[in-house]
Amino acid sequence: MSTRTQRTPAHPAGTAAAATLVLVVLVALALRPPFTAVAPLLERIQQDLAVSNTFGGVLTTLPVVCLGAFAFVAPKLRQRFGDEKVVLGCLVVLVVGNSLRALGSAWTLLAGTVVVGAGIAVANVALPGLIKRDFPHNVPVITAVYTMCLTLGGAIAASVVVPIGNALASAWQAPLGLLAIPVLLALVVSVFALRRSFGAPPLPSRPGQLWRNALAWQVTVFMGLQSAMAYVVFGWLPTMLQSRGMSPELAGLALGVQAAVQAVGSMTVPLLCRRFRDQRPIAVVLAVLIVLGFSGILAGPPVWLWPATVALGLAQGAAFGLALTLFGLRSPDSDTTTALSGMAQGGGYLIAAAGPLLIGLLHDLSGSWTVPLVLLLACSAVWLAVGLLVGRPVQVPSVRGDVTRQ
Repeated sequence: MSTRTQRTPAHPAGTAAAATLVLVVLVALALRPPFTAVAPLLERIQQDLAVSNTFGGVLTTLPVVCLGAFAFVAPKLRQRFGDEKVVLGCLVVLVVGNSLRALGSAWTLLAGTVVVGAGIAVANVALPGLIKRDFPHNVPVITAVYTMCLTLGGAIAASVVVPIGNALASAWQAPLGLLAIPVLLALVVSVFALRRSFGAPPLPSRPGQLWRNALAWQVTVFMGLQSAMAYVVFGWLPTMLQSRGMSPELAGLALGVQAAVQAVGSMTVPLLCRRFRDQRPIAVVLAVLIVLGFSGILAGPPVWLWPATVALGLAQGAAFGLALTLFGLRSPDSDTTTALSGMAQGGGYLIAAAGPLLIGLLHDLSGSWTVPLVLLLACSAVWLAVGLLVGRPVQVPSVRGDVTRQ
């Protein structure tokens, strides 16, 4: 006779769920700043270390590669240590990585970025499974909170690192190193909130079977194309706007506005997913907004630049929220959610890493933004086609199997 031992919470359901929500909020706030804080400081980093633009490109691309590469190990870590211990361990890794980046050399900066990327990658994969486990009937709502905190944390960090550096007379070391402090506080508060809520590690499962499932691959491509277009915006939007006549100051402001409205989109769409079992209409609307956004920025009249930037921000924030929500909606249990999250984010971010590099190469070769725009519109069309598949109310098979016998 086959049986499977279920996880028994150490707390009543309400208290355990509250502790999990505290963990989700605090960790989400800590996951984006290590990445978004680098771009405003990049020129200072290059001048201080006397490094090339190639080094700058590596520094900005390396985090995305790490998000993909290290995501694949998260399900195995979860199997061994359990959800909460893995996520708290990621906070420890973030403290170490942020501190390492502040030591001041090019090599410690790169090494710290890899360490930070590893911690963020594993936490990115583990949190959707944790949400599915403790909030199985409210996945869209908790995912909305999660994505909002992700976006908010990144936006705050990007806006304060330069003033902090100026106030401390530090080009970039102190601003990057100080990112370890809120992570450390999040770790302390999370340990206190979870002090009696640690569950046993999940029983063995078979996450590898998802690699043979068509829907899992569709979710992976959906995540990857969404992320690729998002990182194109993070890396190239100010340059695009300046090529259309906008001043550098306004172009930087536009990037900040774009990031801010992403928070609105990332919070709204998961809530819509709670009301609609079929997410295909949502994918259609978002694809249209993304096309209008890129077209308005790169080919429309100057009066369209700001509306197109706002529309693109809303759509890309919503697309990110939709992708994360699908991990829980398209899986029947928390083990499968973590496995699907690991596959989709691992493969997806590796796809995304090529986006900014390819757009830059096409721009250099063609001497204009026309060819990059065609590629972005093609990506939007493929993303929509995949969205019509993943938006259906179906699920991948459970990775749970007959793991114990009596």
